[in-house]
Amino acid sequence: MAEINTDVTKVAKDIANAATDAPYVVIGAGVLGFQQAQVQRREFMAKMHEPSGITDRFTSVRGDLTEAVHTADAKVEDLMDRVEEIIERVEAVFAPFEDRLPAQARDISKQARVQAKGARTQIRSMRPTTVA
Repeated sequence: MAEINTDVTKVAKDIANAATDAPYVVIGAGVLGFQQAQVQRREFMAKMHEPSGITDRFTSVRGDLTEAVHTADAKVEDLMDRVEEIIERVEAVFAPFEDRLPAQARDISKQARVQAKGARTQIRSMRPTTVA
């Protein structure tokens, strides 16, 4: 019986750790996206300072900007799908164990699920609209 309590305690700790790590993953993804936007901004600024005809410059920048927006949208969409998939996997793995946990661990598990659902809702609301 002591082994079961130890396993339940370990599962509860794993659930708490997974719930703690999920926001860090989302924040890290946001930082990476911001850094990519900064690189694209610097490239854009460098293009603006290149000597050429104004019409050619605007046409080139417009094409580059449109391509960058589409690429960024695709990357963000892919990242959002991956984060949502991770959250779903965490829920799927721990959901069957919740009923078998002691009361305190069950409460922690429920809190982790609520946080995961909240994170998923936030992720869905942050999805960019695709540029035509």
